[in-house]
Amino acid sequence: MHRTRAYATEAIVMRRDDYGEADRLVTLLTPDYGKLRVLAKGARKPTSRKAGHIELFTRTRLLLAKGRTFDLITQAELVEAHRPLREEMRRGALAHYLCELADRFAPEGSDAAPLYDLLAEGLGWLCESPDPRLATRYFELRLLTLEGYRPELFRCARTQLPLADDGRGAPVAFSPSEGGVLSEEVALLTRDVFRLSRSGLALLRALQTQPFEAVRTLDVSRELHEHVERALQLYISTILERRPRTAAFLDRLAEYIRA
Repeated sequence: MHRTRAYATEAIVMRRDDYGEADRLVTLLTPDYGKLRVLAKGARKPTSRKAGHIELFTRTRLLLAKGRTFDLITQAELVEAHRPLREEMRRGALAHYLCELADRFAPEGSDAAPLYDLLAEGLGWLCESPDPRLATRYFELRLLTLEGYRPELFRCARTQLPLADDGRGAPVAFSPSEGGVLSEEVALLTRDVFRLSRSGLALLRALQTQPFEAVRTLDVSRELHEHVERALQLYISTILERRPRTAAFLDRLAEYIRA
């Protein structure tokens, strides 16, 4: 969408960096203009009126002015604070992860309304969910579907034939490069096979097909969480051609919590 000299937009603050002596460089996701990097002049000063309206993970209404290098935030009005994401370490770390994924998929200078709406929902899920890890897996699957990478979980990703169940609950072959689960015959010819447990497959299917309200209170063991997370991390890393930066921090945080 074309930007005039001064323009208004709603935005989610995905990242903030110090700039100069008192300014902040803010990375935003907006519905109409995609990803923007804008400057909040004087935002690090104690007297700044903008600071509280452009905290990390907030949803805010902004008035922006075209600038030579960066557009400038001239007015800001808070819409949704998402305060729990700045008050609890785990929820905050997962919010960083959601924003990194949105950042990687966001276009610059063009419509991103569906992605914007999904990130706004995802941050809300993280705030309210009794299990924020489950909300994160739900967001990942919704994002993959939105961006055209929906993993195939019901049929062989290569042949599109229904998966056979041997009745013994044997693990299912999951291939990031093939885009989902595979029959055993196809799996024998595929290198990057991850053995997905039947309970892991059932959880992924529920998260992919059910509304959030239907899955938000599922009681999922730590082992099953880690198993499903591993499968999705392999898949997302294959799509992005590298592992998300925040994923390593989440690993360290999980080890600290377990200790």
